[in-house]
Amino acid sequence: MSSKQFSYLLLLTLTATFGGLLFGYDTAVISGTAESLKDFFIRPYGWAETKANAYHGMVVSSALFGCIAGGLSGGIVSLYLGRKKGLLLAAFLFLISALGSAMPEMFIRPVGQADHSFLYPFVVYRIIGGIGVGLASMLSPLYIAEIAPAHLRGRLVSWNQFAIVFGMLVVYFVNYSIALQGEDAWLHQVGWRWMFASEVIPASLFALLLIFIPETPRYHVLKKNHEKALKILTHINGLDKARDILEEIKSTLRQTARTGKLFSFGFAVIIIGLVLAIFQQFIGINVVLYYAPAIFKDMGAKTDASLLSTIYVGAINMIFTVIAILTVDRFGRRGIMIMGALVMAVAMGALGFTFFFRLEDILDGGQSVSRFSSQGAAYAAFIFILVYIAGFAMSWGPVTWVLLSEIFPNQIRGRAMALATAAIWISNLIISWTFPVLNNNSFLIGKFNHGATYWIYGLMGILAAIFVRRFVPETKQRTLEELQQLWKK
Repeated sequence: MSSKQFSYLLLLTLTATFGGLLFGYDTAVISGTAESLKDFFIRPYGWAETKANAYHGMVVSSALFGCIAGGLSGGIVSLYLGRKKGLLLAAFLFLISALGSAMPEMFIRPVGQADHSFLYPFVVYRIIGGIGVGLASMLSPLYIAEIAPAHLRGRLVSWNQFAIVFGMLVVYFVNYSIALQGEDAWLHQVGWRWMFASEVIPASLFALLLIFIPETPRYHVLKKNHEKALKILTHINGLDKARDILEEIKSTLRQTARTGKLFSFGFAVIIIGLVLAIFQQFIGINVVLYYAPAIFKDMGAKTDASLLSTIYVGAINMIFTVIAILTVDRFGRRGIMIMGALVMAVAMGALGFTFFFRLEDILDGGQSVSRFSSQGAAYAAFIFILVYIAGFAMSWGPVTWVLLSEIFPNQIRGRAMALATAAIWISNLIISWTFPVLNNNSFLIGKFNHGATYWIYGLMGILAAIFVRRFVPETKQRTLEELQQLWKK
């Protein structure tokens, strides 16, 4: 491959990974706004504790309803609109959501005059953004996989996972910078709007870049546009290789047309894929990503310090994701997944015990607040969170997606992946919605000092390790055809 061909391929890949970056940006922006949304939308209603916590969980996790819809519809969108236009639709949805979430009163009242009664318009705009996330979560890696040469495909597709965690890190910096502009009262009334509005910049850039990239060769072949497909393949691979690849794509599509039913390889492979997807969320990762500032405030940190701490979370997430990308083909999938699950289980268990033994109620400005009894306990809790993030980033974050792309037989991979993706978003919704209900429950706080919730996630980590050891096959250095033999009836 010439340097010119590689540069062109790199441009297409980086453009597509903007979908992953916005995926991470949109899902993590909520971490800096969670407490402000509670103060702005929930507290004025004066609801009872359980109802208030449930609505708070709904507001924070509302985008996940859209993620489920976007993930499930990604296959249809990619088929009828195409990969490129599907990504353009996602960028447009990100843009609408950024503006509407920042200004839910838009088109109803003058901007800046929203109050708690705009709770539901806000939720609608977050759901719109979630649809964009769901589409991008499927279409960005799909686009990269369909334009990349076979010998570079794995590495280039992995960049999308890196883009997701990089987007999270970027928004943590953005949230922290905005929080420094005023006190808590300003943040709860105005600052959270700027956090959502900041997404307008990457969403607009994504839409602009998409205008200049082509549709994928595979989609052109699907639509019988063979000349267009050959032209794009030639830009990337040269004419001789392009012709061979075009014939291979035609052959693959002919084979795909003869797919069997979803359970034609038995129930085991589908169940294993779904349970992997569910455990990826039930071990609690998005609780930490969405509610990190609230968790750090439970530890006694001020608002700006709690948002600064999320930057460390994002940095650890990105560093250990890179480690996973570099080592997954060397050490195998099962070992990394088991080790990661156990590391997360130990970290969550230790975090729960730190809350249980070292958290106490004190008076601060006439109000009763929870604080650690010593600075050392707060540092220990912070380290346990970083260890947990590292364990996830080097295992269940990227490697779950690797396994899901490998274990399903060719004939059912598309439908099975759509099902597993939906399972991930549904599980994410359940965990994100229930965390404030559990973590802010007066009975559980009285008995366990916020520790019980983290023990639950620790238990899930142990169960996840047992499940992988017992049921998940090693896929390292095995062809997809070899793996397919495992599931034949």
